[in-house]
Amino acid sequence: MRILMLSWEYPPHVVGGLGKHVAEIVPALANSGVEIHLLTPRWAGGEVIETAQGRTVYRLDLPANRSGDFYEVAQRTNEIIVQKARTLLGAIGDFDLIHAHDWLVAFAGITLKHDFKIALLSTIHATERGRSRGHLHNDMQRAIDHMEWQLTYESWRIICCSHFMAQEVREYFNAPADKIDVIPNGITTAQFDELEGVDLSSFRSRFAADSEKIVFYVGRLVHEKGLHVLIDAVPHVLKQCPEAKFVIAGTGSMFDSLRQQADALGVSAKVYLTGFISDEDRNRLFKVADCAVFPSLYEPFGIVALEAMAAKTPVVVAETGGLKEVVEHGETGITVYPGNAESLAWGITHTLQHPEWAKARVANAYRRVVSEYNWQHIAGLTRRVYERVRNERATVDW
Repeated sequence: MRILMLSWEYPPHVVGGLGKHVAEIVPALANSGVEIHLLTPRWAGGEVIETAQGRTVYRLDLPANRSGDFYEVAQRTNEIIVQKARTLLGAIGDFDLIHAHDWLVAFAGITLKHDFKIALLSTIHATERGRSRGHLHNDMQRAIDHMEWQLTYESWRIICCSHFMAQEVREYFNAPADKIDVIPNGITTAQFDELEGVDLSSFRSRFAADSEKIVFYVGRLVHEKGLHVLIDAVPHVLKQCPEAKFVIAGTGSMFDSLRQQADALGVSAKVYLTGFISDEDRNRLFKVADCAVFPSLYEPFGIVALEAMAAKTPVVVAETGGLKEVVEHGETGITVYPGNAESLAWGITHTLQHPEWAKARVANAYRRVVSEYNWQHIAGLTRRVYERVRNERATVDW
C-alpha cells in the first residue's frame, strides 16, 4: 500500500500536537508495511530528501514570495506541494490514497484528488472555530473555517483524534457521523524509560530548590492553553503548599503578559517562565516534576498529558476537550473545572499533599499508556482506515 501524505509540520519543524503526531505515525505506519511518501514545507531546515525503511520525506523549498497574510502564504506553499506531487506521480506511479493533515495542506490535497482521481483522507487535529471558542472574528478566520469545511467535504473519510473533535467536525461542518473515525494520538515511553534511575538532581536544581516541589507546564503560551488561569491559581496553592514552584516552559504570545500577571499577584519568585526548552530538557523536567498541569480552555486531544503519563508524572488537567478522554479522574489523574483557578488550585494541592495517592494514579496511567496509546497500535487502526478507503474506491467509478 502506497500513501501520499501531506503535512505542514514535520521535524525539525514541530509547532504543536500535529507535528508530534505526524513525526510518530509515519515510522509506525512504515513498520506496519505501509509505504509512505510525505511532502512537507522546509520551514526549519532538515534534509531535502530523507529516506528510511518504508518511508521517504520530501522537504520542499518555500515560496519565493512570502508577503501577504498567512492564508495567502499557505496557498502559495500548497502550489509547490502540488508541483512536487505531480513529479512523484510521474516517477513512481499511483498512490492508493492521499492523507492530508489539517487545512494547511488542504488546497494541495483537494487539487491532487481531482486531478488524479485519488481518494482523499484527512485528519482534523483542531478547528479554527474551536480555538476561538465557537466564534470567527475576522476574514482570515472565516477563510480558514471554510477551507476546513471544504477539506472535510472532499474527504472520503475523516480521522479525528478524540470524540470531542469528532463532535466538533459534525457540528461545525455538517459531516456525517459515519464518515468519521476516531483514532487517538499516541506516545512512546522509551524516551522517559531511559531516564529511570538516572541522577537528575543537578538538572533539577536549575529550576527549583531541593525543598521545593515542581509544578510543571510545557506547551504553547497562548490563551487557549489557560495559562492565565494557572497563574491565578498560584496564590491559592501557595497558601496550602508554600513549597510549590511553578515551572512554565514554552513560547508564545502570552509570555510577557504571564510574567506581568505573576508580578501583579506577588508570586513572581515562585513562577519560572523558562522560554523555549529542548525535547531532552522537557523529558527531564517531566521526570523531576512532582505534578504536571494542563489547564487548557480548548484542547482537541492533549498529547502533553500522555507525555506526562508516560513519564510517570502525576497529572492535573482541565476537564475539557480531549483531555477528559485521556485522563480519568481519580484513576489516572485529576480533572478540574476549566477556567476555574480555585478548582485548578485544589487539584494541584491535592496532588502535592497526597503523594501516595498520586503514585497509585501514576501506575494506572502508565499501564494505560502502554496498552492503549502505543504508536504501533494506532498505526494498525490507521492502516485499517486506509484499507477501507482503498477497497471502497476500487468498487466505484469516479
